[in-house]
Amino acid sequence: MKQVLSNLVPEYVSRLCAYVPGKPIEEVERELGVSAIKLASNENAFGPSPRALEAMKKHLASSHRYPDAGGFYLREKLAERHGVEAEQVVLGCGSTELIQLLCRIYCAPGAVGLSAEGSFVMFPLSVQAVGGEAVLVPLKEYAYDLEALAGALDARTRVVYLANPNNPTGTLFTAGEMDRFLEKVPENVLVILDEAYCDYVERADYSRSMDTVRGGRYLIVLRTFSKVYGLAGLRIGYGIGHPEIIAALNKIRSPFNVSSLAQVAALAALDDAEHVRRSVELTSQGRAFLEAELSKLGFMVVPSVANFVYLETGHKAQEEYEALLKRGVIVRPMGFMGLPAGLRVTVGTPEENRRVVEAFARLQAARAAGEDGRGRRE
Repeated sequence: MKQVLSNLVPEYVSRLCAYVPGKPIEEVERELGVSAIKLASNENAFGPSPRALEAMKKHLASSHRYPDAGGFYLREKLAERHGVEAEQVVLGCGSTELIQLLCRIYCAPGAVGLSAEGSFVMFPLSVQAVGGEAVLVPLKEYAYDLEALAGALDARTRVVYLANPNNPTGTLFTAGEMDRFLEKVPENVLVILDEAYCDYVERADYSRSMDTVRGGRYLIVLRTFSKVYGLAGLRIGYGIGHPEIIAALNKIRSPFNVSSLAQVAALAALDDAEHVRRSVELTSQGRAFLEAELSKLGFMVVPSVANFVYLETGHKAQEEYEALLKRGVIVRPMGFMGLPAGLRVTVGTPEENRRVVEAFARLQAARAAGEDGRGRRE
């Protein structure tokens, strides 16, 4: 029976490598017996908005009711904020769900989904999960090479995925570069522009994505409440795009894909400009600290505009990651995103940032003394 059932799984699904999330703090503490900090998943180290917490508390008593399937009030608020119609907004169980749904719609078996190697792995996984072919163009100086991506477009290309800023390198391309790229993309190709980390970018030339959507381009912009708004555990993101794209998504998404708690928390978080301002300011300070101190330790650090730092260690990154785990510091090795020499470190609180730098420094000292990751002679 087992063999019969396994034969029912499509080969393109059997070949997939499952997404492996960053290790939870509890797992590391339980398995290694250390007090741990987690700087692996690009969460907001300063937590959710107090307004969001209060809104959730008030709504808990209504948890026996199903959520508003269409997310009317949140979509209305997002539409007003971004200057679009509510019919151009869709909610998702995190923006990752929307990536998966878009690939289900646009990437039939044999179709090509185009993106960059060394970018968010959920896109190629989502393309492959529906039988499509993921074509990945190498990064150029750790950033999207939009000219090379345009050159890779062909008749089979159905979807292009762009992460701006890019996860995991923290680099960006400008609004002008995006405009020039779109001029080369055929109208029958869907462009997914993932701006999950947009709130951390402090550059005037960063993005005109909403202008592009309002102009009628066949484009969808993805954003999330998981990062600067600190609601990663609630799983809520959204897309803003051409009405035809949104209508197609609404046909196949689960009717209750975003919980009522997530919706009321997101509504309240949108009103807490002070929490966002403080999160961005403290993250900017922490990012500058990490970039400076890790560079002093001899690591190649890519300048970032997001809430994380990408570095290359000079050692095998997986070994470095495991050695840091033994010291109670959880970071993220980037081999699964096509960057086997790299580690990604989320910006934490000042105390967490100091601890990760100290862990790297002590690990270097231990290696120089011929010790293993926990200070024991090898």
